[in-house]
Amino acid sequence: MLAPRTSVPIEHPHSHGHSHGQGHSHGLVDSSIVRSRAGIRAVGLSLGVLGLTAATQLAIFLLSNSVALLADLIHNFGDALTAVPLAIAFFLRSGRAERFAGLGVVLAIFVSACVALYETIVRLVHPEELTHLWVLAAAGAIGFVGNEIAAQIRLRAGRRLTSPALIADGNHARVDGFVSLGVIVSAVLVAAGLPRADPIVGLAITLVILKITWDSWHTVRHSRGAWDDQVPQ
Repeated sequence: MLAPRTSVPIEHPHSHGHSHGQGHSHGLVDSSIVRSRAGIRAVGLSLGVLGLTAATQLAIFLLSNSVALLADLIHNFGDALTAVPLAIAFFLRSGRAERFAGLGVVLAIFVSACVALYETIVRLVHPEELTHLWVLAAAGAIGFVGNEIAAQIRLRAGRRLTSPALIADGNHARVDGFVSLGVIVSAVLVAAGLPRADPIVGLAITLVILKITWDSWHTVRHSRGAWDDQVPQ
């Protein structure tokens, strides 16, 4: 049975009077429109946060040449791009589109894991010396903070809007923050005289990303969103 739609009054900022001298609002706004706007705002804000985080890490990677950092920033770029299908789903106000967006999130995580794994294997076969280790450690801290902020934005909005896809992406960003801390571990171990630690940490990060992929797939596959009443079961 279809759930009844509700509407909430939204005062238009330029309410004005007519010949009868009374001010007015511009009517009622459907609750699905309110949800759509809130979802787009949340994914747009998190996109900006993660995009800035990844761009900063990219600049540091060009200085340090760390494959652990490369694995992390590749994943952060991919994580930022998952905001695109989510935003489209909220714009369309479609339960089906939101579910597909969640699957798109899972695919993006998996692709980033494959790229990180390839780069890690190359670095294990052809090791390179790391430089600017203190800057590298700072990059890991930046990744942690950026992902935690994005996670808070997505999780709060996802719970408020009853969006499994947004909640899954928020949990994904939160775990990514702790993955970024692995970059700090890499810098510390290399500074201690263990140059091979960098690709090993990169491999560990890759394995964590694959675990995130599986957990996110499970969450999206077995969950229902606020628009599911519009989706044929």
